[in-house]
Amino acid sequence: MACLAAGFADGACAPAQAAVMRHGSRAVKRNGERMMVVTVSELYRRGAWHDEPRTSRAALLALFLAAASAVTLASTGPLYRAQVVGLAPAFTMLKWALYGAVATLLVAVVAIIIAVRRRTGLTMPVIALVLVAGAFAVPVAKLRQASRVPLIHDITTDTESPPRFVGAVALRAAAPNPVEYGGPEIAAKQRQGYPDLEPLSLPLPPNQAFDRALATARKMGWEIIASDPPSGRIEATDTTFWFGFKDDVVIRVAPAPNGSRVDVRSLSRVGLGDVGTNAARIRKYLAVLKNAA
Repeated sequence: MACLAAGFADGACAPAQAAVMRHGSRAVKRNGERMMVVTVSELYRRGAWHDEPRTSRAALLALFLAAASAVTLASTGPLYRAQVVGLAPAFTMLKWALYGAVATLLVAVVAIIIAVRRRTGLTMPVIALVLVAGAFAVPVAKLRQASRVPLIHDITTDTESPPRFVGAVALRAAAPNPVEYGGPEIAAKQRQGYPDLEPLSLPLPPNQAFDRALATARKMGWEIIASDPPSGRIEATDTTFWFGFKDDVVIRVAPAPNGSRVDVRSLSRVGLGDVGTNAARIRKYLAVLKNAA
């Protein structure tokens, strides 16, 4: 119409109209591209992809593995103490619980990577990691300790002439580990692994030292099996907390030039190694006895 008003023929207006249409088409296309970029950027910024759930399957799997591993670990000791499972099945359960913990760590890492990409869903994998770390901190520490101590289960402060068990012999009739001391081989391994263990000297006459030694054994919460003042022998049994293992202890109080000498021997009923339990028990007992009033 503008062309007609200006006095141009229809043929003269055609090129001008085509140019306007091409310009408008390019403008619409550019606006559309800009809108698409803004929309994609906004979706990425918000992490609002409609086809991706907020919690990944990896996060759910990590939490499930963590819970299953922790429950399996927690049940090994009570099931063994209740005699529902034997020692070998209990340790098999413990082994698979540790495998489950390792699998949890791997799956949780994958879940965290997915959650970071989506910018959501970190809660479950983090809970899985915390659960596994809390449940397996002590077992892992025990395993590390077991690799650093000798594979023995009979510890004494006198490897030349260790105190002898008398009253505990009948209680250990079905125990795999005998009461007889292993001799020079065991003594050499103990000296290498626990060079600090030695008898305790008390500035007391034997009868007073015996009474203090007996009172200290009771204070430790041990079950007293035998008490023989003339021979200076005390026998007791200590039960471990988790698995309920029975370890027997014999204490010998003998006269010494400056008072009395106290020797202790701690022997596990089952197991090739004790993860340092018997040595730790002797150290604690002698420390309490030394500081007793």
